[in-house]
Amino acid sequence: MTGGSGDEVLVVGGGVIGLTTAVVLAERGRRVRLWTRDPVERTTSAVAGALWWPYRIEPVARARAWALRSLDVYEELAGRPGETGVRMVDGVLGETELDEVAGWATPRLPSLRAATPDEYAGAGLWARLPLIDMPTYLPWLRDRLTAAGGTVEVRTVTSLDGADAPVVVNCTGLGARTLVPDETVRPVRGQLVVVTNPGIDTWLVSTDPSGAMAYFFPQPGGLVLGGTAEPDAWSLEPDPATAEAIVRRCAALRPEITGSRVLSHRVGLRPTRAAVRLERLPLPDGRTLLHHYGHGGAGVTVAWGCAEEAAGLV
Repeated sequence: MTGGSGDEVLVVGGGVIGLTTAVVLAERGRRVRLWTRDPVERTTSAVAGALWWPYRIEPVARARAWALRSLDVYEELAGRPGETGVRMVDGVLGETELDEVAGWATPRLPSLRAATPDEYAGAGLWARLPLIDMPTYLPWLRDRLTAAGGTVEVRTVTSLDGADAPVVVNCTGLGARTLVPDETVRPVRGQLVVVTNPGIDTWLVSTDPSGAMAYFFPQPGGLVLGGTAEPDAWSLEPDPATAEAIVRRCAALRPEITGSRVLSHRVGLRPTRAAVRLERLPLPDGRTLLHHYGHGGAGVTVAWGCAEEAAGLV
């Protein structure tokens, strides 16, 4: 790596973790540059269904703490949904019992309750949670960064050795597999289908006895249907058979989905790791490299809490 000067921080990676970390640092007075391979609208984060709830992330205890801090922020942002893309929406977490979340969620979310049989045919929790429209939220987050004095540059990074700042924060997600390199970062492929909304205003997450997932999220651009979780699958091309199965599973839960017109298909690769890597490494020349990646399918859920912890290490 080459040198930089002053209090400058370079954040590499423009997904929700990189953007949020950059915002926190800039609003704490650091001079922040962000390098992103893709415009924020085309990052993996842009594909997310983006319901707030910890999913596929370790270590669990720290992730829950990060999530609860992020919940504080999202609840505040939900007061301006047209601007931020964040809304508080009711729905059901299927196959979940109150006692499973009693130690961490119920003190913070006292409205959590068991779903009634009319609401869900099985054990489930009724909850009012943040639902984030990523096509609105990510550009808003980028604008918040630039308003705080940060800059964003679309730039492909092939080596962290080329990062020219006193502090470099590596938020490259799955890209860390080759950049670090860290082969413990693995993709978990998710596929979604966006359809016209037949009038559904609640969300639902369900898992059938075979382990197949079905979920739907009412977003401004349509009803987002999911989904899949395929470990070590790298294809970004939507699979037609998978898409048909997603629609079929969701329609089994809400029959009115059957006639909905397909608007688009989305595929994203969740950057999963045995545990989030949040680690500060002093470099021989006196500069600092901070690794901050491996958030799996919970990047949106933990972003603010995790970013604040990362900023504290800079």
